[in-house]
Amino acid sequence: MREDRRSASREPVGAVGDHVAVNNFERLVERVAAKAAKSERLQSPISARTLDQAEQMLGFRLHPLLAALYLKVGNGGFGPMDSLLPLAGSPNPDGEEAAVEGYLERIPAADADTWWSWPKGVLPVLDWGCAMLACVDCRSEDGTVLLFEPNAISGQDLSRAWFVDAGSLAEWLETWLAGRGWYEGDVVNDGFDMARWHEASTRL
Repeated sequence: MREDRRSASREPVGAVGDHVAVNNFERLVERVAAKAAKSERLQSPISARTLDQAEQMLGFRLHPLLAALYLKVGNGGFGPMDSLLPLAGSPNPDGEEAAVEGYLERIPAADADTWWSWPKGVLPVLDWGCAMLACVDCRSEDGTVLLFEPNAISGQDLSRAWFVDAGSLAEWLETWLAGRGWYEGDVVNDGFDMARWHEASTRL
């Protein structure tokens, strides 16, 4: 199965091998699983075959840590607000579409005459509400977590909608585990601000 995941039709994630990366994340995944087990929304983990099918649909491999979450913790229903999206297939209990379908829906057709675009390899994984999304950049070695905030778009400049929530998926999860996320009721303040995603202009 490992050889299948390295198919030439899908893009690699940095220079980190699957085996090494998953081993490095093992303890973090265990801690996430322990907290996720308390969520009434937690869904059963997916199979390796389901992951492979999802990656075939996307045309790229998930970041190794994100893949480990779906394989070992659950197919959504945990994380911030217990709202990580399912990877593929049916929407979650709130009617929010799965990550794969959400990504494919946002990628314009090659011949589309539109100013809209979406960065390849950036997978939406959580719907914050008000059209805001948490996304994982599966092209980055660390799995940068981005905030897509369409209300910040000016004219047709889509790059203004992208912010860096966390430099890595591991950091984002650690913040959630510690209860220090900006989305926590006792953490939010008017002075909170995120850095813009500087790669947006070249990735869109």
